[in-house]
Amino acid sequence: MLNAKPGSTARLLQLCAGYFFSYVLTGILVKWFTGGLHEPKMSDIAYLVNNTAGGNILALVAVFALGWIPWPSKQGGRWPRETGYIIASGVCTAVIIPGTTLLYTLPISVMVAMVIMRGSIIVISRLIDAVQIQQGILKRKVYGEENWAVAFALLAVGANLLPVPLAPWFEANPAVAKMLGIDPAKLKGGFDFVHNPLAMWVLGAYIVSYAVRLYLMNYFKNTRKGPADVDNRGYFALEQLAASGVIFGAAMVIWFGVKAWGWSDPRLVLTHEAVQAPNLAAVVSGFPYGLVAFFSVFLFMFQGRTATFAGLVNRITSLLAGTTSTLLLAWFFHLKPPAVTDWVSFLFILGAVAFLSRAEQRRVAEG
Repeated sequence: MLNAKPGSTARLLQLCAGYFFSYVLTGILVKWFTGGLHEPKMSDIAYLVNNTAGGNILALVAVFALGWIPWPSKQGGRWPRETGYIIASGVCTAVIIPGTTLLYTLPISVMVAMVIMRGSIIVISRLIDAVQIQQGILKRKVYGEENWAVAFALLAVGANLLPVPLAPWFEANPAVAKMLGIDPAKLKGGFDFVHNPLAMWVLGAYIVSYAVRLYLMNYFKNTRKGPADVDNRGYFALEQLAASGVIFGAAMVIWFGVKAWGWSDPRLVLTHEAVQAPNLAAVVSGFPYGLVAFFSVFLFMFQGRTATFAGLVNRITSLLAGTTSTLLLAWFFHLKPPAVTDWVSFLFILGAVAFLSRAEQRRVAEG
């Protein structure tokens, strides 16, 4: 991130580029280890344990090596006054990371889970701006272009849900389904998860944790006295320490619970086995995921922008990276290419990007 002024459009594009390429690589590696491209094929949970460990290790090494941790010696013999709520943000992060993969192991459509998770962040970001404007914390207005971008982004996210109600029709017309790249079997019962208590609890914990985390990030960003008072690096470092402590602690509790207390849930047993016998290659595959976490935080906390704008940039970049990963996997490994609904989603993304570009021009002029 050299030669770009903090808060500038150039710095924003640099962060987007880093997030995009890290996310693309992460998406490819997930399929490499769990999609049958690599033998032996790993279970989702085994890969989650190893990949999360690698991502956290990379982030921890980085914050120590770069000196980002705001030790008391740097703060006049005390921790920063924000330490308490930054740790709370880290605990939320520790819920979000495993919660994402856990949702994919429960009886809930992966497609529906992705739509809900991505859409919820867009909506939460807009609500945070509304709340913090009302509280007098956010002094900026949300441009009309940002609201239009929210609408287009939600259409992009929800495009894959459009065929769900038509599952019986696609099942009766397999030729049309094949032409559109739609698998009717994956559409059936797309919303049955609402009757599964565990799925609803995990989904609820994910959404609440993201809401709290994004609120705290924007509270930090919007209560700085000026550019010189902004230290997102310290925020990232403290949040990462808290998240890693909770994640590694939870892994040890699960390992001990299966070994000593006889916990027998298959997901816990798989976690126990992964902790006991880590896969070095899968751990290293978590390094790009660690970079994703880095760029994601700095995009969410990008100075001089609303939560609406930053959340949209974050989600749209991840959507574009997901489509790119799918295309690369189809071209080089002959996996399933993007469906027609994915391309419809892509068109809505372009609309959202157009509105965001206009909002960015107005923000720079205002700045």
